[in-house]
Amino acid sequence: MKLNQDCVLVGENILLVPYCEHHVAKYNDWMSDQELQELTASEPLTLAEEYEMQKSWRDDEEKLTFIALKGTSVPKSKEEEVARMIGDINLFFISSPDIAEINIMVAEKKYRSSGYGSEMLWLMLSFAAQNLSNVVTFSAKISQSNIGSIKFFQKQGFQKTSSCPVFHEEHYEMPVNDPNLISKRASLNKLSYPTYD
Repeated sequence: MKLNQDCVLVGENILLVPYCEHHVAKYNDWMSDQELQELTASEPLTLAEEYEMQKSWRDDEEKLTFIALKGTSVPKSKEEEVARMIGDINLFFISSPDIAEINIMVAEKKYRSSGYGSEMLWLMLSFAAQNLSNVVTFSAKISQSNIGSIKFFQKQGFQKTSSCPVFHEEHYEMPVNDPNLISKRASLNKLSYPTYD
């Protein structure tokens, strides 16, 4: 989705930046990790396939993705961005134009269970609530074996709506008019994405 191609979301401890070509190699390294593949229900891609995937997500108006960077200073180079990458967050439409499915990954283990995931989530939800007027509900589909992710979404206020035994998934939702989200999106801080020489 090109909605965020020139946008940086500023949190208290992180920045969310658009997923760009210079992020792909490190992202592909992350996704070669078997544990991350299992947690995210993902299949490994070659580096060439990952570059194609990045382009498709950038251009697809049904998908929105950000890369999370540690720290809140504006990077001075692409290399600095890559060095500060800690995870990603995605939003996409599959079953309905008013339900946005969200998934989140803190890829760097040392930053898990430290509040970064919560910050990533609320920045994305706030941005989507402000900019995607068609969204009524945010949805998370989580593997039943991913207990950490289930507890994470419960803690953020998502409510369980159903289970899918066939795919071994639990489904959680949050309405766009959730009081916590309304209060957080009012304070969303955005910057222009930097242009590097």
